[in-house]
Amino acid sequence: MSIKIITTGGTFDKVYFDANSENHIGDPMVTALLEEANASIDYELESILRKDSLEIDDGDRQKIRDSVEATVADRIMIIHGTDSMVKTAKALYDIPGKTIVIFGAMQPARMRYSDAMFNLGVATAAVQLLPAGVYLAMNGRILDPRTTQKNLKRGKFETVETANQPGPE
Repeated sequence: MSIKIITTGGTFDKVYFDANSENHIGDPMVTALLEEANASIDYELESILRKDSLEIDDGDRQKIRDSVEATVADRIMIIHGTDSMVKTAKALYDIPGKTIVIFGAMQPARMRYSDAMFNLGVATAAVQLLPAGVYLAMNGRILDPRTTQKNLKRGKFETVETANQPGPE
């Protein structure tokens, strides 16, 4: 089973320069993390954006969608910034026949204390086990993007009580 990993930037790949929090999106960290974890999955990496998710627009979402639709792989992981990952997930919701798992990190993978490796592990397991559909993998949970929101105060993703909400807004 080959997995396509698409990187779009976000906090997962951020590099901070100083105490004033100046940063930029660096090279993708996923290959180094998978090597560190001694993962034995077959994957192909495609870096299509290096943006903070607050800067991702509908044109970028179309680029992500085009990449997902063009790949022959039916198992896709997307590394994405957490601020707009739900919106991107909803934009991919109607793609048939593919298991798509979107994940990111609240702290950069380059930092000593980060949720990046944990979220990568959860997403890697999820993409191999779940049926076709679009999912978020954050905070140790697999979430339905149609009923999920980021709680900024708690720094976590949570399910909202709007079951059976339609896909893209």
